[in-house]
Amino acid sequence: PPPEDLELFRAEVSDAVPLKTAKRYQPPRTDAPVAPVQSLLDDHAALGESLYGNFDDIEISEDETYVRSGIGRDVLRKLRRGTWRVQYEIDLHGMTRTEAAEQLREFLRECLKRGARCVRIVHGKGLGSKNREPVLKGKVRAWLTRRDEVLAYCEAPAAQGGSGAILVLLKG
Repeated sequence: PPPEDLELFRAEVSDAVPLKTAKRYQPPRTDAPVAPVQSLLDDHAALGESLYGNFDDIEISEDETYVRSGIGRDVLRKLRRGTWRVQYEIDLHGMTRTEAAEQLREFLRECLKRGARCVRIVHGKGLGSKNREPVLKGKVRAWLTRRDEVLAYCEAPAAQGGSGAILVLLKG
């Protein structure tokens, strides 16, 4: 502020007296820390799978598309047409099922933190695996259908990986 405004202010408040402090009881804060519920559920599920199950128990989904119940089919059409720009990508090539599951969980967690809307997941076509069959393709799709933040997915266009990748639309 200009010096003359400062002098005028000081002159106006020169005879001000501080208010007496009221002796009020201040209860201690009882706000519980916010728990990352989905992260805790993911960790619990991963622990359960590692202790009691095996990733082969998870049904394989070969569906090329998925739309969460209550979401219009036009969302899927827009996803296929590239209405949403791919913001982040993860490549799961060469990972075991366990590694891929953990990497995918962490990737989705980070994408949500950053407010990502559309991501690409490259799972591969299985050309380098035993019997030249895709190992992760169906697993990734099955895992995604279990995630609340996943609204829809579809096979990526040929220029973006084709049958070896999927585009995923996340809750905004």
